[in-house]
Amino acid sequence: MKLLEGKKALILGIANKRSIAYGIAKVFKENGAEIGINYLNEKFEKKLKPIADELEVSIYHRLDVSSDEQIEEFFNVVKEKWGEVDIIVHSIAYANKEYLKGYYYTVDRSSFLQAMDISVYSFTALARKFLPILNEGGSLLTLSYYGAEKVVYNYNVMGVAKAALEASVKYLARDLGEIKKVRVNAISAGPIKTLAASGIDQFSAIQKEAEKKAPLKRSVTIEEVGKSALFLCSSLGDGITGEVLHVDAGYHVIGM
Repeated sequence: MKLLEGKKALILGIANKRSIAYGIAKVFKENGAEIGINYLNEKFEKKLKPIADELEVSIYHRLDVSSDEQIEEFFNVVKEKWGEVDIIVHSIAYANKEYLKGYYYTVDRSSFLQAMDISVYSFTALARKFLPILNEGGSLLTLSYYGAEKVVYNYNVMGVAKAALEASVKYLARDLGEIKKVRVNAISAGPIKTLAASGIDQFSAIQKEAEKKAPLKRSVTIEEVGKSALFLCSSLGDGITGEVLHVDAGYHVIGM
């Protein structure tokens, strides 16, 4: 029997085939999960249709996580179609590109709040809304990065947001574990050239530096992150919650 046979998994945040969320969705599908995905707007609806077809998704619906109305609408679609959910993967983040370069302190209030709303609060908002239909023993997973722990040049406001996201994982793990035995974890993935990463100034230099210093002397792939997500969200990870798992070729253990 496949590890996710009979499980219903929402994978949120696929932008294209280079997305970490796509890597996760592909591995989940190969392991028997029924998949549901979102698209941000009409432009992405057309763009992601081939991926939706490839994954044979049973839910394909609009969701902008900055809108409570759209979260409500998406919830109603999922509830009507599936009735219940086992896994939610949150791979959504945004910050104004203007502040993903130079110094962190220059960020303005509205851009700071926008980054926190989309990158951090959305995870809690989804947990809050979907808890009634999350199966007991279900799993929530989000994506972080080493810039939450240490200063990474140009990551700036996104580093602050990811730090808040990792704290949210711990508090949600306590809440949802006590209420419904739901596990909540994060993967801190190494630098991967995704659409989101392209907005970070000098990202290629950051990636090359990580490859040079990491014990495995390379970057990780979206497939490797997908396999780690499978571990955390399947019965293999039943004893794990509140964890931030580094999938970064070992970069995070290097001091100097």
